[in-house]
Amino acid sequence: MNKKFIVSLKKGNEAAFKEAYLKYYDKLINIAKRFNFTVLTPQDFVQETFLRLYNKRELLNEDVLFDKQLFTICKNIIINHVNRENKIIQLDPLQLEVEQEDTDSGIFEERQEKLQIFINQLPEQQQKIFTLHKLENLSYKEIAEITDLSEKTIANHIYLASKFIRKKVENH
Repeated sequence: MNKKFIVSLKKGNEAAFKEAYLKYYDKLINIAKRFNFTVLTPQDFVQETFLRLYNKRELLNEDVLFDKQLFTICKNIIINHVNRENKIIQLDPLQLEVEQEDTDSGIFEERQEKLQIFINQLPEQQQKIFTLHKLENLSYKEIAEITDLSEKTIANHIYLASKFIRKKVENH
């Protein structure tokens, strides 16, 4: 994709954005699938990549290949998330073993309760879709069949719900 394409993206051309989405969606999914995430799915990262691309489109550089810029955005989102997860998970292994024996089920139940409270704060449609995907492990396609929504709409609902819950978790 050339300079002309990048310029039209920077101007907010919807057709150019749609073309980029259709052309690169699967490639970005494959990149994100290489990582093992505990909360978010590859679709969440791709959705966030295109959201960031759209919101920061004026920062695109016409002299750099578009796909390199897009892959960099996706990579940075993934790295930031991995770093956030590692900060949450970094605990002293010896301390963790002792704590696990005493409070493993208590902590799990407490986290489940908090998660359910946060899920209940979501709009009804997001609650339903988030629960089906994250807690019942249904695919976007399966949820689309149940709800009569497109997979892209489902991905957007899950992205927004995940973002909301992540903010709630970070603030507690």
